[in-house]
Amino acid sequence: MTLSMNLVTLLYLVASVFFIQALKGLSHPATSRRGNVFGMTGMAIAALTTVALIVKIGGDAGAAGLGYVLAALVVGGAIGATMAKRVEMTKMPELVAFMHSMIGLSAVCIAVAEVAEPHAFGIVAAMGDPLPYGNRVELFIGAIVGAITFSGSVIAFGKLSGKYKFRLFQGAPVRFAAQHWINLAIALTTVGFGLAFWATANWTPFLVMLALAFVLGVLIIIPIGGADMPVVVSMLNSYSGWAAAGIGFSLENSMLIIAGSLVGSSGAILSYIMCKAMNRSFFNVILGGFGGEAAVAATGGAQRTVKSGSPDDVAFLLGNAETVIIVPGYGLAVARAQHALKELAQKLGERGVNVKYAIHPVAGRMPGHMNVLLAEAEVPYDQVFEMDDINPEFAQADVAVVLGANDVVNPAAKNDPKSPIAGMPILEAYKAKTVIVNKRSMATGYAGLDNDLFYLDKTMMVFGDAKKIIEDITKAIE
Repeated sequence: MTLSMNLVTLLYLVASVFFIQALKGLSHPATSRRGNVFGMTGMAIAALTTVALIVKIGGDAGAAGLGYVLAALVVGGAIGATMAKRVEMTKMPELVAFMHSMIGLSAVCIAVAEVAEPHAFGIVAAMGDPLPYGNRVELFIGAIVGAITFSGSVIAFGKLSGKYKFRLFQGAPVRFAAQHWINLAIALTTVGFGLAFWATANWTPFLVMLALAFVLGVLIIIPIGGADMPVVVSMLNSYSGWAAAGIGFSLENSMLIIAGSLVGSSGAILSYIMCKAMNRSFFNVILGGFGGEAAVAATGGAQRTVKSGSPDDVAFLLGNAETVIIVPGYGLAVARAQHALKELAQKLGERGVNVKYAIHPVAGRMPGHMNVLLAEAEVPYDQVFEMDDINPEFAQADVAVVLGANDVVNPAAKNDPKSPIAGMPILEAYKAKTVIVNKRSMATGYAGLDNDLFYLDKTMMVFGDAKKIIEDITKAIE
């Protein structure tokens, strides 16, 4: 038995190394495929080791229950594979939010099972023995974080989807009087019932604690507007990791602790990066401090005119340029125009035009959305640049082409100290010699602000579906 447990520990350590290598690989698009392979391999090792451990410790009962475990793996794996295969690029953020909700719900279900039958998990020696105080703390934390993650992710899913009429699922923030104070009261009450569970190990405080945590998850997400959804996605990713780690402690499963901690810490770091890229305060985003103010500012001001052009005009400008920087946004994803864009870039490259892509950290609906979009079209990684690397080159660029992006290129962030997005780092497309912007209409972005870039003398607006416009430009260049 000792040798077997040593082998289990070794295999869990190997799986942990694979997970660390997965995170390292996912840090750059060029190595992301390798990172995914590392992650899947690590998860396979961890899952198979856990299954073998169930049989070893459980004996005949463990072997009998193994069929249920394998059936769940097959059914869950089939559903996950089908969803991943069918999901559209524009729906990827919703899928991520859905996965986060499932992780949170899993943590809650495990916590409930442990409270109901702790002896089945080896926490106590015999049925009826009280839960140790240490395990009560771990279950208290894991269950609360899991419940908040589940209900919060469900709301995030609805906001990202945008197809549900229920008010809580609308992209606009939902606010009411004394909202923060009510949230604080619910949070303190939740902790209070958690402490009561720790003291008594009774079901009543545990279930009340869970119910309040589910409500709190909803309340902390509904006041957050669509502009802050990238931060919410990464924040919920962090929550799901900490929920898994908390349950891992109660199960005394080192693999779950390590994997959960990796997800939790990396998600927290990513959330900080996202907030920095949006000039947001992380705590204000969590508490619903942003998301609604900008919409008020968008309605004022005198009527302004823009200069519009046709695909033929754009083809002429691009064909005579030496350097072109393309800024992709969510509108490009909606139009599924990434493959047409790559073809256009190839045609320009054949004419000797130097083409580069500029990616803002929060472009799209989730972190890395535009990177994945371009990777799907097999855009060369050496043509794709992050904001800090590409910004110094805009001033020397002949043409900046903005495709479906809005807030991330708004000069008001730099030029208007009274703007709601003042101080937000942006892609400095306005510095290019000529700016071409493709949008379906003059509608505002997620921040609800009019974009000063559209009204510059050097800017040409080209209205229409991104895919059709890009295809027409490509034909005109040919």
